[in-house]
Amino acid sequence: MSILLTKETRAVVQGATGRIGRKQTEWMLEYGTKIVAGVTPGHGGEVLKEFGDLPVYDCVADAVTERQANATVLFVPAPLLRNAVLESAAAGMNLIVAVPEHVPVHDTLQMRCFARERGTTLIGPNSAGLISPGIGKLGILPGNMFTAGRVGLISRSGTLAYEVAGYLGEKGCGQSTVVGLGGDPVTGTSLSELLEMFEEDPETDAVVVVGEIGGTAEVGAAKQVARMKKRVVFFMAGRSAPAGRTLGHAGAIIRGQTGTIEYKTRCLEEAGAGVASSIDTICDFLL
Repeated sequence: MSILLTKETRAVVQGATGRIGRKQTEWMLEYGTKIVAGVTPGHGGEVLKEFGDLPVYDCVADAVTERQANATVLFVPAPLLRNAVLESAAAGMNLIVAVPEHVPVHDTLQMRCFARERGTTLIGPNSAGLISPGIGKLGILPGNMFTAGRVGLISRSGTLAYEVAGYLGEKGCGQSTVVGLGGDPVTGTSLSELLEMFEEDPETDAVVVVGEIGGTAEVGAAKQVARMKKRVVFFMAGRSAPAGRTLGHAGAIIRGQTGTIEYKTRCLEEAGAGVASSIDTICDFLL
């Protein structure tokens, strides 16, 4: 069982004809993901023979009509992302995974608002994607780092997602679904919303969140944590970061005490979450 990406997911790749999109399409197909088409304006009618004659369409609506697509993953330049996401939501996609980074916040706000109006789940932008081990993946997460199991994993960092997954796997804690939340200050789907999805998933027993210092996402999620019956464990990167230095994601901005490791830890522990001080101790809160 998984959230968001299931065996019924039929995905298209927007930007499948580009260098990055083509390589990622190859790896997603190798992992077993059900990719049914590519979409690149001006390339409609082409066929990607190396992927079993995968058809390419000019617009998302054609892929929905011809291939019954219901999800999309985007590998397009950041300035083009807003219109591509709006097109996908208007075409009726249930799930949109936006990988590009350096997307203007105002564009993200427009994408998030429109997607919600259409009942579409938008992951990202600046997301490493998501993976449901044994089912498929949409994005750039390396499939060999994840094992199937009953722990949900949400991460603001792509690389930390598979590092933590590796530790969890070594301890016998496979993952039901791993979601790259996105490292920007504003994301299409919030941390709280993802926690709620895992709470409702009958085949997820606990959730691990890889957060970071700065921003308000973890503090904002504390109310949801307090409502959950399932165990939630947080690890926050950057606890040793020197004061006054700029580093990490665009969302990692500390204002006053808000966003500090001490403030976030206090809020989350009061809500009932476990807070691990290092990656190798996360499982101590789960087992």
